[in-house]
Amino acid sequence: MKSLLIPSLLAGCAILFSSTALAAEFSLPAPGSNMVGQLQVVVARHQDTLLDIARHYDVGYNEIRAANPGVDPWLPGAGTRVLVPTQYILPPKPWTGIIINVPERRLFYFPPGQNVVYTYPVGIFRPKWPNPLGSTRIIAKVKSPTWTVPKNIQEEHAKVGEPIPAFFPAGPDNPMGELALETGWSQIFIHGTNKPWGVGMRVSHGCFHVYPENEVQLFKMVKVGTPVTTIDQPYVVGTNGNGQLYLQSFEPVEAYAKGGNAQQRAVDAISHFEKQTGQNWTINWQQVIDLVAKPNTVPTGININAPALSAVVARLPAQPYDFAPYGDDANTATPPPPPPPLSSSAS
Repeated sequence: MKSLLIPSLLAGCAILFSSTALAAEFSLPAPGSNMVGQLQVVVARHQDTLLDIARHYDVGYNEIRAANPGVDPWLPGAGTRVLVPTQYILPPKPWTGIIINVPERRLFYFPPGQNVVYTYPVGIFRPKWPNPLGSTRIIAKVKSPTWTVPKNIQEEHAKVGEPIPAFFPAGPDNPMGELALETGWSQIFIHGTNKPWGVGMRVSHGCFHVYPENEVQLFKMVKVGTPVTTIDQPYVVGTNGNGQLYLQSFEPVEAYAKGGNAQQRAVDAISHFEKQTGQNWTINWQQVIDLVAKPNTVPTGININAPALSAVVARLPAQPYDFAPYGDDANTATPPPPPPPLSSSAS
């Protein structure tokens, strides 16, 4: 949320650092690979939503929807197999600090001196409020922020019949969340949100929104001075080190259009990756064309001998999703406790 922030560090504004669901943490891949994680399949119950499942596995709305076309996000239905897209192609090196791929709507954090990466889904900007691209640093860590709403944002909300106050005090209803990392870009923060179901959507006025429980973890780990890089890569190419080449495709962001068509951007991304790695694959170009025409957040094999994604998913064992729904009370800036496992008899 692009805002005029007034930091508030009042003693009475305590931050909840309870035990919460944390971001996916992965060891960095071995040489010859730039992929981490693996796909998962869970079986929904009648009370589950795709948004609950996504949040539990640290996946954004855009990712869970693209991975499950045709599935109702609010009523997947009892017995529905839900693909959880928890396999990721890492952004280009150097793997330093925070890297956010805006079209992917995902943040990667590479802590210094550790052989790991943390990754989080993010909400990005609404049309006409583009996130900046380039490099900066974290310049401040703010607990219990308050938000003085700029006039143009007040006017925008009023025009669509959603008036908002001119000022939000610190607390669970603050759109800035309860913790915020300030970047060197004017009024741009990585922060929690009082509407966590919007993570993975285009919801902000320039800032990056993360699940409140993820912001707790980031806030603890990230130091002032940490590099922050934002990139525009709707087509991400990777290999698992076993001879397969993969493409993740995301909806291009119109604000960054620089001419050229989407297919050419995908071809250029593949060519650049081959040149960078010194390897060449025989590409299934029809698969590439299909992924450009219909973006898919799931890494999909594009070399000529790669199995179809549908076949890969069909072979995945399905696990029951045995966690309680987050519920309406979790739709605030306060991190919820982790949903307790439910016994199979409660399904």
